Amino acid sequence: MKEYKVGAYVKLAKLWEKKRTEATEYHRNYYRKKFESTEDMSLYGVYIDITGKKEIYNRPGMVRLMKDCQMAKVDCIATQTKAYLAANTEEFFFLVHFLFKLPHRIDIVTEDQEYNINTIKNTDAQRNALKATADKYVGIEPARYDDWCHNITLAMNNLEE
Repeated sequence: MKEYKVGAYVKLAKLWEKKRTEATEYHRNYYRKKFESTEDMSLYGVYIDITGKKEIYNRPGMVRLMKDCQMAKVDCIATQTKAYLAANTEEFFFLVHFLFKLPHRIDIVTEDQEYNINTIKNTDAQRNALKATADKYVGIEPARYDDWCHNITLAMNNLEE
């Protein structure tokens, strides 16, 4: 059985800045407890952004998570809702396209009830549907995707180690 290396992602509103320590501790504990007793998933890290920035390339936690996915340190992104991943449809499909084009498989799992994503279970061929839709979306605006990738690459290169 494959053991997934999970990167848990949380995006909180700027108003949490005043309670950054408490919010960070809460989410780290939440994900640690969530994955401590799973046989097929181990928590690699928790990536938290507390920012008013919508664009992925302006969110250091998400950029670090993407870089860790690119470097095969993480192969599953877990988050409470897909809204944490991207602020709009374009960024969501650009992100999916980017992740699913990596040379190694990256899965996405969300907890939201109504719009649950789980590309591991892959009910109704969800992974293929997401990939096809993302590919089609990128095909409509390839120059915008190229600009987005350029911004992501710059952000990854500018991360402090």
